[in-house]
Order: sequence, then C-alpha cells, then structure tokens
Amino acid sequence: MKSLLKFITCGSVDDGKSTLIGHMLYDAKLLFADQEKALELDSRLGSRGGKIDYSLLLDGLLAEREQGITIDVAYRYFTTDHRSFIVADTPGHEEYTRNMAVGASFADLAVILVDATKGVITQTKRHARICALMGIKHLVLAVNKMDLVGFDQTKFDEIKEDFFRTTAEFHLQSIQVIPVSATEGDNITKKSQNTPWYEGLPLLSYLENVDVHNTNDLKQFMMPIQRVCRPDHTFRGFQGQIETGHIAVGDELTTLPSRERAKVKRILVTDQDRDSAHAGQPVTIQLDREVDVSRGCVFTKDNQITEADSFTATILWMDDSVLTPGKNYLVKVGTKVLPGTVTAITHKIDINTGNTVPADQIVKNELAKCEFSLADNIVIDSFEQYKSIGGFILIDRVTNMTSACGVIDQAIQRSQRVAQLDTEITREVRAQQKGQNPLTLWFTGSVADQSPLAKEVEKRLVSSGYHTMLLENRQGEPARRVAEVVKLMNDAGLIALVSNSLHENDRATVRDILGKEYTEVNLDGSFAGSSSTDDAAGNPVIEIDTSRTSIEEAARVVVRRITNYVVNL
Repeated sequence: MKSLLKFITCGSVDDGKSTLIGHMLYDAKLLFADQEKALELDSRLGSRGGKIDYSLLLDGLLAEREQGITIDVAYRYFTTDHRSFIVADTPGHEEYTRNMAVGASFADLAVILVDATKGVITQTKRHARICALMGIKHLVLAVNKMDLVGFDQTKFDEIKEDFFRTTAEFHLQSIQVIPVSATEGDNITKKSQNTPWYEGLPLLSYLENVDVHNTNDLKQFMMPIQRVCRPDHTFRGFQGQIETGHIAVGDELTTLPSRERAKVKRILVTDQDRDSAHAGQPVTIQLDREVDVSRGCVFTKDNQITEADSFTATILWMDDSVLTPGKNYLVKVGTKVLPGTVTAITHKIDINTGNTVPADQIVKNELAKCEFSLADNIVIDSFEQYKSIGGFILIDRVTNMTSACGVIDQAIQRSQRVAQLDTEITREVRAQQKGQNPLTLWFTGSVADQSPLAKEVEKRLVSSGYHTMLLENRQGEPARRVAEVVKLMNDAGLIALVSNSLHENDRATVRDILGKEYTEVNLDGSFAGSSSTDDAAGNPVIEIDTSRTSIEEAARVVVRRITNYVVNL
C-alpha cells in the first residue's frame, strides 16, 4: 500500500501557494479531462491575459477568484506512482490566520512559500512558528517567483540563511529549500534549466520521497473515547481512533480517569472483527467486563498519563476580542469539553525574534504562554508526548466560536497549585472574571436599621449584572471579625454589603483591614439631603439623610456614586 503524506501550503498573501499546487497537478497529469478543460476556459477570463491561471484549481470561492487571494482552506487529494497525498492550501492573509492554523493541525509537512522579491517577512515567520506549534517537524521552503529576480543564486542563498535563522529554535527534523517559479513551472515537477546551481530534487519528487515516518506506533497504546456504542443490551463497545501504539485481543487496559482495569474481549474495524489494531485506525473495543467509561475518557496501557485540573500552554489567540486573565471559556481537550479559566498570561512571544515579552493581554494572531484552570480533572499530557490529549481549543461560551488553539506544555498537579495559590489566582484575576472591581459598602449611622437600604442597593446592583454578597450582623459579632470575612469576599472579586453600625473606635480597624475598597454609607437624620466626602484616611463616605430621602432614592444615590469605581477595570 502506498504511503500517505498530509501537507499544507502556507506563507504570506500572494506568494503563489494556490498557483504552485495547481501547476503541480496540471504538469503531473493529475487532473481529469473535464477539470483540465474547465481550467483552460476559466483562465480566459482570469488575470493572466489568457494564460493558464493554475490558482483557479484551488481557489473555488467566488470571492477568492474576484480578489485573487485564498480565503478558506482548500483540500486536494491526489496520487502519483510513488505516494498518496492530501494537501491543504491555506490562506496567507493575516485576517485568515485561524484558517491556516486549522490546516496545520492535520499536516505532517508544510510547504512555506516566500516571494523571492520580498524575502522572509513577518507573516512567513508567523506561519513557520504556527507550524512548529502544531507539531510539524518537516518544512519545505519554496522560494517562489525566482523568474522575477533572474534566478539569482545569491538572492536565493540570502533568503535561505534568513529562514534558517528564523527556525533555528524549532527543533525540526528536516528543512528543504527549493527555488521555484509557480507560474512558469520551474523545479515543480522536474528540474529547471534556469537553476543549474540547485542540486536538489524538484518539489514533487522531494514530496514523493521525504521520510515523515510517524513514531506513534512505537509508543504505548492510547485512545480517547469518542462514543459509547450500545445498539442493544448484548453489546457495549467504545469507539475512537487509536492515537498511539497498538492493541490486541486479550490485552489489559486501564481506563482514565476511573483507573479501572479490564481486558480486550473484541476489536472491530468498521464491522469486521480483528485480532489487533494500530495507531491511526478507528476502532470499536469491547471489554470483558463493565467499566465506568463515557465520551472524553481514555483507554491506555501507559500508567504515566496524568490527570490534572490546571496546566500551562502556548496558544495562538484567534478572536477579535482581547484576551485578559479571568475570562471563562469551554476548553476542548481530545474528546472532552470542560469549563475553564485563563488564570494568568505568563508572556507573549515576539513573532520576529521568538523572544518573550511581558504582557497582561493578548490581541488577535498573537502567540502567548498562559496558565489555565479547569472545572474538573481531565486526562492530559504534553503535546510533545501525546498530540490528541496535548492539544486543545478554547470555545467562546456565548458565540460558540473558537477563540484560540493551543498546545499543553505541562500539567499542574494539585499540590503544585496549592503552593502557588497566592500568585496563580489573584484578586485581580477574580475581579476580571466577574467584570467588576471588588468593593465593600458598610451601612452604618444613627438610624436603627440599615438593612432596608442595604437590601435595595444589592437588588439594584444584581439587576445591573454585578456580583454581590449581603451580610447583616444581628449577632453582635466584633467589627474586626466581620471585616476579615468581608475581606475574603473582596478577594473573591465580590461587592460586599454590610449592614452593621460601627462605633467610632471600630472605624479605623475596619478601614485598616479592608483598605481602599472600604466605602462607608452613613445613614443619619440630622442633616439635609445627601453628600459624598472622604474621611481622614481618604476612604469615601456617602452620607444620606433618611428623614428626607426615600429608600428608593437613597439606593439610586449610592449606586450612582459607586458605579464609576466598580466598572473601572
């Protein structure tokens, strides 16, 4: 059986990716007669003055043909005498970087194009870095439009050296640099006479012979469960694709996260019984006894695979909105989806240099290293070890759009998290998560009962989307103890409302414990109207004359006075 090579073409916009693949298919006689005829007819109305526009074979969308650019990923399947291929032609425009990342996620090899007249530019470096992030270990740099620089070897060598410097840190297994002309066909399917100084293979020949042997068969067996199949009471099978290793009838498996053990009773590939199966095959496995397994669980023989509810990861941010710590998303790892939070942005990665840059937010198409916390334990490992449980996506919980893709660097065990608690999830992270600044409103004064106003203020805050907690100190707890409880609420990012009269000598104690978040609401009937001042320590004091102000009006005054502060994130 012929081997299969899955590869992508990528690079900056208008570098000739679609033209390259189209010319390869045309010259290698890999088109049906009607496809070839349609290409020739469509080219008469194209942008090449009647000459064949090979990009039309890949750019099928009307918007792509009108603009002369690739927008979506175009997949092509073809076979030569030596090998079978699946190619993903990906867009080069920065706006469609997410589409490029989708194509890179399935590939074994990437053909990165550069324009010989421009050399290695920022988008070239971004695409190379994304390919490395997605685990691609084999790159081909196709230096295109060599005809526009007179097939100059010096220019070719300069671009080659620049690209080697860019990829030096990527730990790649192979890089091949080929001078080509996508429009004229130089070094695409056969050696060009215009580059006698190039001693390597033409592009198609190189792709037919490059060794991208996957080592997944050599690793321990591992399979995420995608579906539980139970057509009737006599059969219960677990379906998924074997990611690494091999399995045979009679082998003992461990189920994660339950860690139950069972033996393989039966293996089905489609509807055929098999004695064994290997990496890359979709299978149904029946066990010799009942176990607690559902979608998102994992079958393995490897006892080193871990479970954790936190991890560090490198991500490509693909959303139009800005990423800041504290935001909630759905995190999809393998076949499991859980709620999760970005607890910290460690740094972002400079596309041009690879250097780390301090950051507290990430914008579209930036790479960054972040820390994540999940709602529950999940079976994960590093992307380097197991791609299927080491890669993930973030899904926006409102729009259901993919906001980011990433690779797990390291699982954080619970013991590590406890040790790092003070710095991992800060008050600022919790406040950002809730979209508000923490605050304490302490209702006090000469009025006997401050509770009605406190309750009305809380009702208005909650109806406006704020997160609150109301405490009524009817048991006569010491003010210090109440303040310490309230401080924990502020640390959780909450707006705390306390109905508790303060003695003069308690004010300084409460103020010292709560700090700048302390705001006093003083209810008194001895002065006209309402006002807002600062006390001697600089903390706000809102004074309200309850004899002349209704509960509703007083609540409006309090909410209006604090609104600017609680939303000033």
